[in-house]
Amino acid sequence: VQLVESGGGLVQSGGSLRLSCTASGRIFSINGMGWYRQAPGKQRELVATFTRGGSTNYADSVKGRFTISRDNAENTVHLHMNSLKPEDTAVYYCNADIVDRISRPAVAYWGKGTLVTVSS
Repeated sequence: VQLVESGGGLVQSGGSLRLSCTASGRIFSINGMGWYRQAPGKQRELVATFTRGGSTNYADSVKGRFTISRDNAENTVHLHMNSLKPEDTAVYYCNADIVDRISRPAVAYWGKGTLVTVSS
């Protein structure tokens, strides 16, 4: 199983970006999928995720600015980021809990990350 992220880059404060993550490989089901980020010198933190039941969780710091969406047929999630701030600068990682075969437990997978830099 692989998670491949795309869409990072440099943007000015107040701008927008869209990140995408696609899971590929042997996939029976995806229990949850979403985005985390890690800024320099800080711990990795949750940004936005879909739970197994389909509900969403957002970090307080991004509520109202970021929206997570998904395409189940393509095993893809997107993170739409608006009103970006310099403090959103981080490496953004895709995460997914994937079941590769029926009756097997889910395993957490991570992408390699994509850098988002917001200039002031």
